[in-house]
Amino acid sequence: MDPGPGHKGGAEDWQCPLLCHCGLVDYQVFVQGSEYFQLEVCLLDQEGKVVAQGTGGRGQLQVPNAHLWWPYLMHEHPAYLYSLEVRLTAQTAAGAVSDFYTLPVGIRTVAVTEHQFLINGKPFYFHGVNKHEDADIRGRGFDWPLLVKDFNLLRWLGANAFRTSHYPYAEEVMQLCDRYGIVVIDESPGVGIVLVQSYSNESLQHHLEVMEELVRRDKNHPAVVMWSVANEPTSFLKPAGYYFKTLIAHTKALDPSRPVTFVTNSNYEADLGAPYVDVICVNSYYSWYHDYGHLEVIPLHLATEFENWYRTYQKPIIQSEYGAGSVAGFHQDPPLMFSEEYQKGLLEQYHLVLDQKRKDYVVGELIWNFADFMTDQSPRRVMGNKKGIFTRQRQPKAAAFLLRERYWKLANETTYHLSAVKSQCLENSPFSF
Repeated sequence: MDPGPGHKGGAEDWQCPLLCHCGLVDYQVFVQGSEYFQLEVCLLDQEGKVVAQGTGGRGQLQVPNAHLWWPYLMHEHPAYLYSLEVRLTAQTAAGAVSDFYTLPVGIRTVAVTEHQFLINGKPFYFHGVNKHEDADIRGRGFDWPLLVKDFNLLRWLGANAFRTSHYPYAEEVMQLCDRYGIVVIDESPGVGIVLVQSYSNESLQHHLEVMEELVRRDKNHPAVVMWSVANEPTSFLKPAGYYFKTLIAHTKALDPSRPVTFVTNSNYEADLGAPYVDVICVNSYYSWYHDYGHLEVIPLHLATEFENWYRTYQKPIIQSEYGAGSVAGFHQDPPLMFSEEYQKGLLEQYHLVLDQKRKDYVVGELIWNFADFMTDQSPRRVMGNKKGIFTRQRQPKAAAFLLRERYWKLANETTYHLSAVKSQCLENSPFSF
């Protein structure tokens, strides 16, 4: 089943068609087996009332006075979901047999301009995290109690988005994002594309198939607002231009309703894939992987990088990764690397520039990382990657409180945010004393 939840993306002169409050849900149902069947389709609101209905395997439902799916903290009633019910009646030797399938559906639009990311025609600013499906005891993989804990922490943090770095997460994660209003940049497992051989025709064909699988699985989730085809490829290599042009065009053909990007750490002048993305997603680690200890250089480096990217491509920019490692309980003044003070100070320097540029063309910031996670052993890692704002056990470092203050401030600046939402979250805070 393939309902299209009223998405739209791309055009710079685009105007939200949902301002008239009439939502459109396109659907297509695939049936295997007997050709002797009837299909009935209906859309129910949260009270169980039928608001639209149709027949046949393909069509469009019109929803008068539609309740739109809004992100968390962007509206007083975020994450509104309808239920799309498909009922099949087939003729068998024993007589008529009926069955039905229900799918949660959100009605919302997505669009990108030269300097904005729009959801339902309103500017949206990503303030969130990058994650991993990882914790101690279980290790890597899906864990229901851990997922509920993480979503409670995201709400406490005031985060409205995350990227599935660097692979598709479990379907249950996507379902919770739909219900909680957490916006998702859905990323393929296209990581480690570094060698010239990585851009071979064989690799490209496999990557095209991977995107087909990802879009087929996640296309019906309103929380998914953008596809990311890769993370930190060597997009300056000559074969990268054709590779990403083909890959991004293919992804847009699969789903014209969403923008497409990949996450880069290449130089703006050398990146051969950037011309084909809708949003520039940039990773940088100033004063961590170089200029060790010199937090004062961050504002100049970061502002210059943003200006160069925007001047070259005239596209909105997301700071898709930034951060520093810290070992919980390590304190040092003046700040030294791996202390909580250094991590917090580095974030503050980034925020100075983000606050300037988000007035113009920066449309988001995603911290690396939500929580510490395990890695292969190496001299660069202290029992795993320690760039989390929470420990691997989900306890907060100083940076978590800094980001919480920032994200709630950003949320309060949006037109639709109500103080009652924050009050409710504060009452349920896992870290209020």
